[in-house]
Amino acid sequence: MRPCTSAYEPSALVIGILGTGDFSRSLARRLVACGCRVVVGSRTPSRFVALFPEEAEVTHMEAANQADLVFVAVYPEHYSTLVHLKPALAGKALVDVSNGLQIKQEGPSNAQQLADLFPESSVVKGFNTTSAWTLQAGPRDGSRQVLLCSDDQMAKSSVMQLCRRMGFIPVDMGLLSSSLEIENLPLYLFPSWRTPIICTLALFIFFYLYNSVHEVLHPYITGGKNKLYKLPIEIVNVTFPSVALVMLALVYLPGVIAAFLQLWRGTKYTRFPDWLDHWLTRRKQFGLCSFLCAALHAVYSLCLPMRKSARFQLLNKAFEQVRRRSSDLYLSVGIMALGLLSLLAVTSLPSVANTVNWREFTFIQSTLGYCALFMGTLHTLIFGWDRAFLAAQYHFGLPPTFLLVLILPLTVLLSRLALFLPCVNHRLRQIRRGWEKSRHIRFTLSSEDCFNGLENVSNV
Repeated sequence: MRPCTSAYEPSALVIGILGTGDFSRSLARRLVACGCRVVVGSRTPSRFVALFPEEAEVTHMEAANQADLVFVAVYPEHYSTLVHLKPALAGKALVDVSNGLQIKQEGPSNAQQLADLFPESSVVKGFNTTSAWTLQAGPRDGSRQVLLCSDDQMAKSSVMQLCRRMGFIPVDMGLLSSSLEIENLPLYLFPSWRTPIICTLALFIFFYLYNSVHEVLHPYITGGKNKLYKLPIEIVNVTFPSVALVMLALVYLPGVIAAFLQLWRGTKYTRFPDWLDHWLTRRKQFGLCSFLCAALHAVYSLCLPMRKSARFQLLNKAFEQVRRRSSDLYLSVGIMALGLLSLLAVTSLPSVANTVNWREFTFIQSTLGYCALFMGTLHTLIFGWDRAFLAAQYHFGLPPTFLLVLILPLTVLLSRLALFLPCVNHRLRQIRRGWEKSRHIRFTLSSEDCFNGLENVSNV
């Protein structure tokens, strides 16, 4: 096998591309813009001359003979049409950029199939998670990471150098056996968002139905009043803040559970349960869903005066709130809660998070996050403090919605307050710095045995 060309600089390499699709055209333009020599192989070169004005449009065989490193940009089902190029591609690095049509649980992957067809070449899996638009527009407008794997370290190093020259960041994913995982990545539809979105929808449906029973069904059954007009806007507007506050509490609840679990186990070196580990890795998505619901609540609240049926009611409520001293405080606390939640959402963006250090990021996401949860809880408490003790608010014997909403946030806040107690906080800090209860007990027992042994010696 001819040694791979990784010893050469990317600018000295001739880059070959087999295929003339959208990805091939974008890749060719990107490589030419970086100063690389490019040859594009096609079955009918004359047909695609206008699409590759800067590059040399040649046949597959000519591209394979001229190139030092070859991008295979054809569909996997057409790999067999390239078998006649095997002698020309021997000893060269082949970059497989293909993706599958569906998620595969078992191999072989497309890259492994290509490696079986060309055993004398070094196959590198990469660039399949990079879109043609990202290649054409450059790394500033898309993801900069390029996942790579190969059984040939020299071939992989050569492609890594080329990635850096193009302005991307290569990520080494190991051997070619990882190619199945890399090929499945573009086929997943928001895998980290599935649980938060399902949770948000479930909470929205629950609170919407619960509010409908309170505000629509109860007046109709008890007094024959038709209040279906509340369903599109008013009930939705009451439901969104309920979901937002519960979702925000779900952001910080797993951290509290993890802290108490470490206190109970007396060590940080034991793995959390899978459900808790999964929950901890989804906190960012839970928080963004909470922010979305809070923002929609603000928009719906601003749109309420536009409804003709609500203007008269709003005037009456305005006079009523003037008499209530807590109305200004209620609005002010709600605005502060939304402002803090907006700061959390903005800081969670990678482009913003990369501009702050770890201590600043922790302060915003943890300290200010709990402040946002406290403000949201206080906003709800001020809203319903005088309604919790009215029997008329318990329709069908069901408590008002805000009482249900407060259960989880108050639980999180009180649990967090318990963790701030000096004795608890001191032990938790010890555990997180490496202290273990089992080692401490063993050390204490061994010290007592040693002391008892000295006593026995002195008695003798």
